[in-house]
Amino acid sequence: MTAVGDFRMLNLSKFSDLDFSEVLPAKLTVVKAALLYSGCKKLSMCGSGARSSVLRPVKAMESSTGDVLTKDCGGFPGKSKVQITTVGDSSNIVWHKSSVEKSDREELLNQKGCIIWITGLSGSGKSTLACALSHALHARGKLSYILDGDNCRHGLNSDLSFKAEDRAENIRRIGEVAKLFADSGVICIASLISPYRKDRDACRALLPEGEFIEVYMDVPLQLCETRDPKGLYKLARAGKIKGFTGVDDPYEPPLNSEIVLCQREKMCDSPNALAEIVILYLERKGYLEA
Repeated sequence: MTAVGDFRMLNLSKFSDLDFSEVLPAKLTVVKAALLYSGCKKLSMCGSGARSSVLRPVKAMESSTGDVLTKDCGGFPGKSKVQITTVGDSSNIVWHKSSVEKSDREELLNQKGCIIWITGLSGSGKSTLACALSHALHARGKLSYILDGDNCRHGLNSDLSFKAEDRAENIRRIGEVAKLFADSGVICIASLISPYRKDRDACRALLPEGEFIEVYMDVPLQLCETRDPKGLYKLARAGKIKGFTGVDDPYEPPLNSEIVLCQREKMCDSPNALAEIVILYLERKGYLEA
């Protein structure tokens, strides 16, 4: 081996079972060679089938035309045109496009990224459904992530109160985070009261048509109060909590939800049964395959 800076030149010729002439361009960097070397040590024991599957991405990358970084990732001076924009109060910003797109991630995961937005009164079973749904998807080999309203207020939204303007900001932030999850190819399950129709509609508008799936937990206030798993209705009725949805703050039911799950006092399906309804919708719409 010959030392070059902090790296060592590798004598790849000793690995006679690999044909590097097919994959090593003339100007291959030492870093790329080192990466290939580390993989080849394992490949030498795996046979030709394993070799070809691992090296194929390298071939594809080297055979692509143009400079991948400057062509697809925002560009460098003199190689591509940079578009500077202003969004809200943020000025002089540039959107950097990745060479790995949503469709590539979805193909890797064998699913389509989307948002399942579960809305309803406190005690309607949103979080319970979210957990049952995530578990059912996991059992099918599908990747999901839950953005629970209370959980997000432990960190991301811990600076927000329950005033109307803060509630709107709470929904906006979670909507933006959920959008990122969907773009990554993950099935994002957002579970929160989200009482105002305009805020939910604003989150819907963030995504292409069909990728925002609203699930309305249609449960009467009386039944939610009877359940009262957190004891919040009791506190609200006693005047110890102000602005509580359903008591002294309104809840605006969705008008055109993709899925409506009706629950009545003597007609309550199990969380697993409700989760299956959502999964059937995802299957029918093709979200559980790339």
